[in-house]
Amino acid sequence: MAFTTEPTAYEKTILSDLQGAWQCLRADVAANPGFEGWERALFHIDEAMSWEAVRDLRQMQRSLILVRNILQQGAEVPLAVTESLDAVNELMDETLDALAQGEIG
Repeated sequence: MAFTTEPTAYEKTILSDLQGAWQCLRADVAANPGFEGWERALFHIDEAMSWEAVRDLRQMQRSLILVRNILQQGAEVPLAVTESLDAVNELMDETLDALAQGEIG
């Protein structure tokens, strides 16, 4: 019986950038608690980063819309959170474009 070996080279893709953007958004929300909706946003951010969402980018997109709506309804959302949300939005758009072009599978 042969054992599968761990790959030694990894290709950075838009998906890794998207994952990093979600992680930054989560960190910024967690680092700035207290604004309206921050706990709900954390819950839905975690849902967006789940395996189910990673396997279905349309589900991730729905989660992003929900997170964006929660954060936009909140008063006094910190600038760092807003900037991270913008980064996730931008990368989500780029990722969905890459998927539509067949650049990722």
